[in-house]
Amino acid sequence: MNSRSTQRGDREVESALGRLEEACRERGLPMTVQRRAVLEALAPRLDHPSADHLFEAVSRRLPGISRTTVYRVLETLVELGLASRISHPGGGARFELRRGRHHHLHCIRCGCVKDFRSPALETVELPRLAAYGFQVEDWSMHVTGLCADCRVRSRRTRKSKISNS
Repeated sequence: MNSRSTQRGDREVESALGRLEEACRERGLPMTVQRRAVLEALAPRLDHPSADHLFEAVSRRLPGISRTTVYRVLETLVELGLASRISHPGGGARFELRRGRHHHLHCIRCGCVKDFRSPALETVELPRLAAYGFQVEDWSMHVTGLCADCRVRSRRTRKSKISNS
């Protein structure tokens, strides 16, 4: 995979840092080195890293940071509306920089998560959920299946089994 498909540019990272500074100032929170480092590790990534993956990245830059601190900073970023936590059945939480409504494709074989947008989904009218005592704050679609790489590997494996039969 090339870096263009797995990372965002410096301008988006700087923009995210500006939003973090503003959110901290509005809520009277300090703009800590740890918050900055976690956001700088998360912002350029498009691969929806886990907290552990982010811990690995941040600890290279801040060797003394604890895993617990990274988890707490991620929770703060989610509470501030700067990051989103995405989850899927059978998998742990993954994180992404919050950037408008989009949806996720999740590969059931390799676990990769990719974003997609669909104008058709923007017009979907959700059912009235207030009758269930539920207030919708946001929604997105989560689609499971096989990514292109895993489909290719699957075809190769089937061909190999057939030729060995």
